[in-house]
Amino acid sequence: MLASSLLQAPSIDSVVIGAGLNDGIDHGYKTAVVNLDAPLGWRDIARIANGAKLVLSPDARARIDHARALVEQIVERRIRAYGVNTGVGALCDVVVSPSEQRTLSRNILMSHAVGVGEPLRREETRAIIAAAVNNFAHGNSGVRVELVDLLVTLLDSGAIPEVPAFGSVGYLSHMAHIALVLIGEGFVRDDNSSRCSAAHALQRLGREPLVLEAKEGLSVVNGTPCVTGLASLALARTERLLQWADTISAMTFENLRGQAAAFDSDSLALRISPGLSVVGAHLRELLADSGIIAASFGRSTQDPLSLRTIPHVHGAARDVFATTAEVVNRELASVTDNPVVTGTLAAPRVFSQAHAVGASIGLAMDSLSTAVAEVAAMAERRIDRLVNPLVSGLPAFLADSGGTCSGFMIAQYTAASLVAHNRRLAMPASLDGGITSGLQEDHLCHATPAALKALEIIANAERIFAIELLATTQAYDLQPADLARAPKTDAVYRSVRAVISRYRDDRPLAGDIAAAVAFVCEAAPAF
Repeated sequence: MLASSLLQAPSIDSVVIGAGLNDGIDHGYKTAVVNLDAPLGWRDIARIANGAKLVLSPDARARIDHARALVEQIVERRIRAYGVNTGVGALCDVVVSPSEQRTLSRNILMSHAVGVGEPLRREETRAIIAAAVNNFAHGNSGVRVELVDLLVTLLDSGAIPEVPAFGSVGYLSHMAHIALVLIGEGFVRDDNSSRCSAAHALQRLGREPLVLEAKEGLSVVNGTPCVTGLASLALARTERLLQWADTISAMTFENLRGQAAAFDSDSLALRISPGLSVVGAHLRELLADSGIIAASFGRSTQDPLSLRTIPHVHGAARDVFATTAEVVNRELASVTDNPVVTGTLAAPRVFSQAHAVGASIGLAMDSLSTAVAEVAAMAERRIDRLVNPLVSGLPAFLADSGGTCSGFMIAQYTAASLVAHNRRLAMPASLDGGITSGLQEDHLCHATPAALKALEIIANAERIFAIELLATTQAYDLQPADLARAPKTDAVYRSVRAVISRYRDDRPLAGDIAAAVAFVCEAAPAF
């Protein structure tokens, strides 16, 4: 099953402002409520990340309470359980007495909070917290409901833990920095980015710092909430980006007088790909009734690949997107703690195995990164064709005449630089490997780093498409007045021109690029 609205037939009428998911702006999500009863999906996580309220259902609370009762039975009966009454990592065979189990939980946070670099964005940390609450709500972790409630309180209050972005090979450091706040350590930032100590933030909320019980220190740093939270945001941004990719590429196709036969439904039906079929239909709708395309009929036998393979490349990316969405939803539906507790109070069971390893989602993030990077790389080739008078039929570099104006000459350099940067970033994180914890953890999947670099690639792709949008909008200004744009592309052109005027080398072009990036990130074609 292909789990995405990207694989539904589109209907584009205009540009919708306020659909951004990557800028930390509310966009109306604070009016939404996500009820956590059954496992959440990636769209739910993205909504919570951007301000929606998370509410635990009574059944979820009951599952959390039951798992806690199982842990208490394990402690009371002294059943050997990793991280409950043993050390962690290479210390897994060192027995920890009941009197030391609180100390173990606290010390795990202190030793695991090793993140470095600039903090994650607010919505990224919110996504991770939401995914962690979702994981605990399966009822196999054994944390107290009071701990989960405090995480939800942090989301509600806007007091978001300060989490350094780097230092994880899997999941430990990010969650450790989040969990520090629960015990009154570390720092938080509020909606205005003001920084204060976690102790002060809890005091303002009227909450006492938690004293972690047995297993809680390990549970709050374990599992795959880091990668699933970040992956959910990556999917939300990619979904919007691929919608824009079709729209902007159609505008460039029109400006470069492409041959519409490349998008013929009978031809595209010969290639089996759900994504390709959707993109083809989308492009036909976007370019319907274009005077420019009609006047170009038969001008050439075959367009360059950056034009005629738009359905194939964008369609392949949509297929990757759909597969990645399925993987992320499966991950959210899975228990990813270690150890896992199950069974009954009379017969509690504990499994100290490898459910916290994120191999599948790490591979999926690597795949999504490559797909987005390829779509953006082809966009840069179209930008080059727009600015090159040898192939565009338009004024050189889309500039005013006279030789004193460079127009979009150097903006294409920027796009080329971003494509090269994405190529470097797209190296698979899943193959990085490494050995940690005294040979106990001798295979690493680097799932969270895979998600972080996916987000960086997506950000670069947003910039590349913003440049193409500026250039192709400028190209329309240079077309003969008697050739009409398609109604759909004309609607986008007018939306852009309502906020960004024609470029005449009269201002730094970087400002226009920044405005176009904001436009692409905060708006989406209405499907």
